[in-house]
Amino acid sequence: MSTINSFEDILAWQKARELNKEIYLVTQISSFQKDLDLKRQIRRASVSISSNIAEGFDRNTDKEFIHFLFIAKASTSEVKSQLYLALDLGYLDKNNFNELANKTIEISKLISGFIKYLKK
Repeated sequence: MSTINSFEDILAWQKARELNKEIYLVTQISSFQKDLDLKRQIRRASVSISSNIAEGFDRNTDKEFIHFLFIAKASTSEVKSQLYLALDLGYLDKNNFNELANKTIEISKLISGFIKYLKK
């Protein structure tokens, strides 16, 4: 694994940052405008992923960092669950859903791998 000097060097954080932007863009479309609760919640959950990775990085111990990584991982599942609701309500088409859901899966796997690495 390459040297990590800041949270910006963490691939999971980089991917979460990209997901944040995509979630913000997709929730600006008119179908989401009528459901402010879901719009706000999916945005908060998405931001939680990158925020918890960043916050955990600056904790003093790997144990604390791992704790924050688990929170970030859980937030990826929250986003994915909310994407299903958006699909079911017709706010997203199947292609958008698949693209975004696959990104949550990728981020979750990256976080899991990082947790395993830190536990060694």
